[in-house]
Amino acid sequence: MRALTLTCLSGMALFAADPALTIYNQNFAVIRNTVPVKLQKGENHITYSEITAHLEPQSVILRDVTGRVRLRVLEQNYRADPVSDAMLLARFEGQTIEFLVPHGDRTEIVRGKVVRSGYSPMVYSNNGYQQLPPSSPIIEVDGKLRFSLPGQPLFPALGDDTILKPTINWTVASDRDARVEAELAYVSRGMTWSADYNVIAAPGRADVDVIGWVSMHNDTGKAFENAHIKLMAGEVNKVEPPVTFSRAETMGGVGGGFYNGPPVTEKTFDEYHLYTLERPATLHDKETKQVEFIRAGNVASQAIYVYDGMKLDLNQYRGWNMDMIRNNPEYGSASNNKVGGMQEVKNSQANHLGMPLPAGRVRFYRQGTDGQLEFTGENQIQHTPKDETVRLFTGSAFDLTGERKRINFQIDMNRREINESFEIKLRNHKKQAVEIRVVEHLYRGPTWEIQQPSVPFVKTYSQTIEYRLTLAPDAEKSVNYNAYYRW
Repeated sequence: MRALTLTCLSGMALFAADPALTIYNQNFAVIRNTVPVKLQKGENHITYSEITAHLEPQSVILRDVTGRVRLRVLEQNYRADPVSDAMLLARFEGQTIEFLVPHGDRTEIVRGKVVRSGYSPMVYSNNGYQQLPPSSPIIEVDGKLRFSLPGQPLFPALGDDTILKPTINWTVASDRDARVEAELAYVSRGMTWSADYNVIAAPGRADVDVIGWVSMHNDTGKAFENAHIKLMAGEVNKVEPPVTFSRAETMGGVGGGFYNGPPVTEKTFDEYHLYTLERPATLHDKETKQVEFIRAGNVASQAIYVYDGMKLDLNQYRGWNMDMIRNNPEYGSASNNKVGGMQEVKNSQANHLGMPLPAGRVRFYRQGTDGQLEFTGENQIQHTPKDETVRLFTGSAFDLTGERKRINFQIDMNRREINESFEIKLRNHKKQAVEIRVVEHLYRGPTWEIQQPSVPFVKTYSQTIEYRLTLAPDAEKSVNYNAYYRW
């Protein structure tokens, strides 16, 4: 902490020490400052302006963390509308002021009446305090109206109640004279974070390198110097106010294991995971800052190919019930010929990972024989606990194709049964053997039986089965089965 100088015993202005931030990935943060306060017994009037433009005033906590001094906030006033040209024009609507008009190397003073300032005040909405879009000012000069300023407006001196930044004023009662290292904490909108992962595969290797980044974005209207930052992962319940609509709203190789001395550490906090940046960081307003939080090499990864051959337009069948699905012979008969490529990674310490992974985007790169990286796909992962398996779709396999054809459909309404048969063909045009997992959905009812399968299958979900076929280079294989339903 830096030593701070304070002025006055009452009506004092506070200056914050290094701030501490806990950033949530739901566009808000908890901001904490330690501020030294010299209090007199009785009432003290305190002004504090090192706050954000999107502070939630009801969330403010001012306290003595040691408990030595009993602080009581008698009154709090929050002003989020600092002085500006447009705001001062609004104060002089209906009045005549002077404007400084440049003419080459000289200037001229022109007097004009402010008919309309065009100023839009800060308003409180679901997303905190926001500035509505301004309108054009209207100035009357020499009896004529103009929808722009004739020059730079000249205003009288500012009053004592004018603020240059968002400001809180407190009236605080203290039971004694004391110097207090007070803690100020509040919730602010306008700050969020996200995780991104880069996965690099080298030619001829089954393992991959994983690099993880956290990106923090500050849009609070305030900079934070040398902030101690924590990142909370998980969906924290936050009550939102009723929805209202404002005017604005209606318009190269990494090597094995972890990098020594990680810049981010993780621990469990209630039902969430808290990641702590080991080094203080400065977050400027409107800035996005990125910090590497994981770097692991030799991570075992398995390439998986999946053929899910049923092509279904959900919009076409929106609102259909089970009887309509059973009785329509065309439902589920269309075919998709693409085989999807996936990567499966075990998030375990034995696999050089083993820490809870926050949700984020994963980008896949493959290193070519010339040593250069090429982008091969991307996807999202959800919050993933340690020792769980991550499976990610990376795109359609270029050299693998599938074909799904229905060869029989019979329905007997009297006996309440359906027989439906399919033939599935797979072709491998790669130079190496691959395993393809064929996923079939039994969509005509929950009571089913697979009859005469040409290949063994496993039941993966209540109405989903999976076949696994290994295809040699340039080989073709087929799967045939009959699905029997009754209800």
